[in-house]
Amino acid sequence: MRKIDPYTAKSYDLFGLSGISDHSLAVHFGLYEGYVKAANSLRARLHEILSDGTVDQEEMPAYSELTRRLGFEYNGMILHEYYFGNLRRGGMDRPADGSPFGQAVERTFGSYDRWKTDFCSVGMLRGVGWAICNIDPSTGLVSNHWVSLHEHGNVAGFLPILVMDVWEHAYLLDYQPQERKQYIEAFFSNISWSAVEERLQAACSAPVVPR
Repeated sequence: MRKIDPYTAKSYDLFGLSGISDHSLAVHFGLYEGYVKAANSLRARLHEILSDGTVDQEEMPAYSELTRRLGFEYNGMILHEYYFGNLRRGGMDRPADGSPFGQAVERTFGSYDRWKTDFCSVGMLRGVGWAICNIDPSTGLVSNHWVSLHEHGNVAGFLPILVMDVWEHAYLLDYQPQERKQYIEAFFSNISWSAVEERLQAACSAPVVPR
């Protein structure tokens, strides 16, 4: 079995955001790097088990647990990259008029404001998790989803185009637990709509697998 090269953590130039402190970002970047380290460790241990091309009965309990944990750590790593990647200093709280994303949400929800109400309401759900706006490449329609524990709630075949972290570590250094709404407002003031549009374009241009 070919050994997979370790994943390298990405760096993000985001200090100076509106409503999200540099201290909060620094802590958040450290958490993300922890997911990268854990994912690399789990992949290395799984590779070791599979090095002889078999998983014997004695190895199965460890193999099963490592595989389950990899889903959590790896998705935690990737979702943070989506989240950091759709933020920027000097962002706008809404996309440009007539943008592809604006057209997609109007086709699906009727208006941008209605889509935003739905997305923010998903972000206000009790518990910790992620609010994710996905696109269905087969229809070009968007939908908002709650994903908890990184891997629970992802929709097969849908692709993320806007990701908001609503685990408590994303905002508790700046806001009280009951102030999540203020954090969501801050998130919207820092969105990089160009990143969202690039993801949308890439998703719509990718080959669609018939269902």
